[in-house]
Amino acid sequence: MLYPMDHPITPFCPEFHHAVELIGRRWTGAIIRAMLAGAVRFTDMAATVPGLSDRLLSERLKELEQEGVVERTVYPETPVRIEYHLTAKGQELAPVVESLSEWAERWAADVDNESPETMSGAEAVGAPA
Repeated sequence: MLYPMDHPITPFCPEFHHAVELIGRRWTGAIIRAMLAGAVRFTDMAATVPGLSDRLLSERLKELEQEGVVERTVYPETPVRIEYHLTAKGQELAPVVESLSEWAERWAADVDNESPETMSGAEAVGAPA
């Protein structure tokens, strides 16, 4: 939802800050995006997200489970099968991930195509133009 310019957005919101810190951690967005396709096994997620170490994947899944975003299901089979899926809370991130993906497709390509020489001084250092 876009806010009109006269919408009273406070400079700091603890809930927003917590949410951004949670999903903004390294690899967490990629993990959530991979899980939007449905329940997945650890090895499937590790294979889907290139460069993600098993240790970091395990750490992020535990964090997301503690936050109620991910649920871990153990199937007592031989060998034991463990699947992860997004809870209702996690599924509500789908429009956020889709919006961010659309934004990235529009704007990340522009950054890749621009060199610091073609940007204004402010853009080259990451400041708004």
